[in-house]
Amino acid sequence: MDEQGKKYGIAGLAAGAGFFLLFHYALNLSLFQRWDEYLPFLEKLSISIVLILAVRILGRIMERVIDKSVDSPGYQYNLLRITRLLVVLLILIVAASFLFQNLYAAAVSFGLISLVLGFALQAPIASFIAWLYIIFRRPYQVGDRIQIAGYRGDVTEVNYLDTVILECSGDYLGNDRRSGRVLTIPNSMLLRAEVVNYAGPLAPFIWNETPVQVAYTSDLAFVEACLAEAATADFKERYPQLDPALPEHQPQVYFRNNQFAWLEAVVTYPVEPIDTTGRRNRILRLALPALNSQPEKVKFPEGMRR
Repeated sequence: MDEQGKKYGIAGLAAGAGFFLLFHYALNLSLFQRWDEYLPFLEKLSISIVLILAVRILGRIMERVIDKSVDSPGYQYNLLRITRLLVVLLILIVAASFLFQNLYAAAVSFGLISLVLGFALQAPIASFIAWLYIIFRRPYQVGDRIQIAGYRGDVTEVNYLDTVILECSGDYLGNDRRSGRVLTIPNSMLLRAEVVNYAGPLAPFIWNETPVQVAYTSDLAFVEACLAEAATADFKERYPQLDPALPEHQPQVYFRNNQFAWLEAVVTYPVEPIDTTGRRNRILRLALPALNSQPEKVKFPEGMRR
């Protein structure tokens, strides 16, 4: 449906460009000679409109090429933003050439205006420069989960001046689920704060861990096996197309002392950032029945018994 709409848009723009091009050449007919004093203005106006429509047609064609040839939503989003920005800049150049007879005078005027606006709009300009950094350096893109300046969420838009993310955790949640709040962060914040991108070399996974408290007298080998089997079983069920035997997919279990004098068995495992809470719950649902089924091997902290 979208592609069809863009096709009709291109056809309409092409028809408009053709009409004004014919109008431009028709101005040379004797029919319009009575309007001699307006002819130079009309000729320049018509050719300017043709150029503007041609730029828009070229932009639409580029958008269709990007839509069809780029699979990554993040790259596609960035390329479309760059294309639209270039279209706007070219249209402004055509408009400036129409408004100013002397291009040198137009350039000088533009330079003076830019100098004044540069002082008045330092923050937006910094955000725009940061947007260029985001586009070409790609510290994050649409679809990534990021953490910046204490805010965490999933990137939904990267605009010229700000980035929009769907917040995770936040003030009301103690897990990684989306809070339902939308955060709009100035792009300039990127230039003065560190960015943590969850889409690292193990993408789409990151490593997470879940601790289970057990007594020192527990059978640690049995506890380790139960936790590892639970994490592996959940991985197989959720990702049947992936090989659980690969090192980057295998869970690991280690033990550490707890500050309250009992032992923690910690299982670490690969997980998608949007599924950290769900995967933790599924692993515990699989592991706890197995641990509780062998009370002589697994003892949990209870009262003064550690």
